[in-house]
Amino acid sequence: MSDSAIFDATSIRALRDCCSRFATGVAVITTRTPEGDHGMTLSAFMSVSLDPPLICISVDKRAKMLPRIEASEQYVVNVLPEHMRAHALHFAGRPEAGLTDLFEERYGLPVLREAAAVIVTDLVQCVTAGDHVLLVGHVRHFRHDSFARPLLWYAGEFGSLAAWANPAI
Repeated sequence: MSDSAIFDATSIRALRDCCSRFATGVAVITTRTPEGDHGMTLSAFMSVSLDPPLICISVDKRAKMLPRIEASEQYVVNVLPEHMRAHALHFAGRPEAGLTDLFEERYGLPVLREAAAVIVTDLVQCVTAGDHVLLVGHVRHFRHDSFARPLLWYAGEFGSLAAWANPAI
């Protein structure tokens, strides 16, 4: 019996609901191709290794962004602070007309202004995993705002930390 025979549409939705109970940050992945600058919202991001410095994102095989990243062989993870919810929606396919002049250039790539953290990578490995592709990037530049409050994604909704302690305390 194949794995797909075990799961029907109801099971797939139930698994998605179950996994959504893991709170994550929200990021916009950006890259540049000869056709221009591109971005896509996602929450599937993780650190893989410190030596060498590697991170990973997970992108649906059907996403327009996948061939763009593969072509450029570079991507940027722009971690969003809580005040950038409109940016998350904009890059998730719900364009916001009021959002303009979103990028600054860093290392030849588009970086979101005011991102809580930025990680610039060179693509080093693509791993097909079911209906997604894991894109491993070698970190070549990073920066972060120590005081930025994160935009969170939980149970299919945006949120923020109820209380945030000063890391210096």
